[in-house]
Amino acid sequence: MREALKEARKASEEDEVPVGAVVVCDGKVIARGHNQIERLKDPTAHAEMLALTSATNFLKTKWLNGASLYVTIEPCSMCAGALVLSRISNLYFGAKDPKTGACGSVINIANNKKLNHRIKVKSGILEAECSSLLKEFFKKKRKK
Repeated sequence: MREALKEARKASEEDEVPVGAVVVCDGKVIARGHNQIERLKDPTAHAEMLALTSATNFLKTKWLNGASLYVTIEPCSMCAGALVLSRISNLYFGAKDPKTGACGSVINIANNKKLNHRIKVKSGILEAECSSLLKEFFKKKRKK
């Protein structure tokens, strides 16, 4: 999660919402991503999406069986759907997202019995640090 936090800080430095993600496979970080929505003018350029694309390119496969995603905030419905489609095995996230969280907070795409894949989810990893980064970012935005 510390590596995901590094990515989130990069996003913040670029004036993006500070969300960071890393994909780990066989104990090694194989992909990284941070929000780039503003820079790319792309609503799908979430940290998780960029990390997933990088991971599948690295592994040269569309499946991420056995891999884990670490992300600083609970994935939204788009990202959770992509995680299911990638067949990633594990999801570890920091802060819950009571407005758009799709891995248990608002809805639960990660473990929906009607879908063909379910993800092992663990939340609250370095939650205070992940949450604080987001709160400080938005506090500064409101002051501007």
